[in-house]
Amino acid sequence: MITGLEKPDSGTFTIGDTVKLGYIDQNRPLNPENSIWQEISGGDDILYLGNREMNSRAYVGKFNFNGTDQQKKVTMLSGGERNRVHLAKMLKEGANVLLLDEPTNDLDINTLRALEESLQNFVGCAVVISHDRWFLDRISTHILAFEGDSNVRWYDGNYTEYEEDRHKRLGIAADQPHRLSYRKLTRE
Repeated sequence: MITGLEKPDSGTFTIGDTVKLGYIDQNRPLNPENSIWQEISGGDDILYLGNREMNSRAYVGKFNFNGTDQQKKVTMLSGGERNRVHLAKMLKEGANVLLLDEPTNDLDINTLRALEESLQNFVGCAVVISHDRWFLDRISTHILAFEGDSNVRWYDGNYTEYEEDRHKRLGIAADQPHRLSYRKLTRE
């Protein structure tokens, strides 16, 4: 609903006037005709990042695309390279709220560390959906956990702290998988 891709079943959903959304989902198309540089820069020699001007080739270089790599067509990219292109495109937009859906998929260790550092220094709000517990442990200040059976829990702290709290609340049963039960189908 935040991205506008879904509408509420009932009621209203309002996004604040000052929110500038940056969003990367798991289905991220790139223009197959573009080079890495063209895809990120839009073909502009100068990029405006907030109130700063930056040479677009230098900006693209900050995402580990140097020299002739910038001319590589996006159709030739690995999954991690594609993720770096998407991150570069999103971050240049100057968002103050980031929605990141599985952002660590296919990232190399250097890009993963750069992403962690960027999120730790980000002055806005980042909502991260991830199964990467180590990543969540390093970047999270709050956890919104979907614990099953329609239970949602808000926790102030990182992932390890949340896990400790969950064990205190639910005991050893918290670690055991539970099969969901559904009402049996009947013919009328």
